[in-house]
Amino acid sequence: MLPGRMRALIVLLAACLGGLPLRAATTLPEVHGEAFIVVDVRTGRVLGHRNSREPRAVASTQKLLTALIIAESGNLWETVTIRPEDTTAAPTKLYLKAGQTYSRFELLQALLLKSPNDVAGALARDNAGSLAEFATKMNRRARQMGATSSRFLNPSGLPAEGQFSTARDIAIIARNAYSNPVIRRIVATPRAEFHYADGRVRQLVNTNRILHQVPWCTGMKTGFTNAAGHCLVSSGQNNGRDIIAVVLGSNKSNVYTDSRRLLEWGLRL
Repeated sequence: MLPGRMRALIVLLAACLGGLPLRAATTLPEVHGEAFIVVDVRTGRVLGHRNSREPRAVASTQKLLTALIIAESGNLWETVTIRPEDTTAAPTKLYLKAGQTYSRFELLQALLLKSPNDVAGALARDNAGSLAEFATKMNRRARQMGATSSRFLNPSGLPAEGQFSTARDIAIIARNAYSNPVIRRIVATPRAEFHYADGRVRQLVNTNRILHQVPWCTGMKTGFTNAAGHCLVSSGQNNGRDIIAVVLGSNKSNVYTDSRRLLEWGLRL
């Protein structure tokens, strides 16, 4: 084949792949996490993965499902009265006090930005009457989405025997959460103020570091327990493409770097 025709063929193939070099469309970045998946939000197509169907602990990334159920239930400006049982969650807390009242939206925003477990418990109990009943709702909603390889036992992601999910299921949940305008707006918020009932004000800084580093990152949710390792669901948007990357079982030094590389690869940056 003549050199000129070869160049023309390469240009044509690159155009069919959205202007990318061929290598960028086929070679995944190195990822240190034990499991990961990259999906196209609009189509649901899996762009790359490893161990994505392996059951494992997913820590606070499952709060995306908690948030989705709360957001879909509506009436977000109605108030929640904190009960004594809501205040016992650990270790990450906002230190809410029994008898205080907050709107569901205030609590939902705090849940997604700072991941406090007392907030997760208060929202779940308010929604379903008890944490056990809310877990039933979580599993039902997950199955409706097609996330059928998970078993959720609490709204927070704190370790519980028999609780597990997969990178694939978390990606399905994240994709559904991404389509909810309330959640989409909150997870893209770098920081917000939380006004306590006693007049104190606390600045909540989004725990997703990528959101503070690059303008094309649009969320979503961090997570960590000793059992799960460092986990991150991240999302990005560029030139009409929306991508979600899920990294599970990573470590503190790599989870953000790997997630950013996966997003860049998926967004063809």
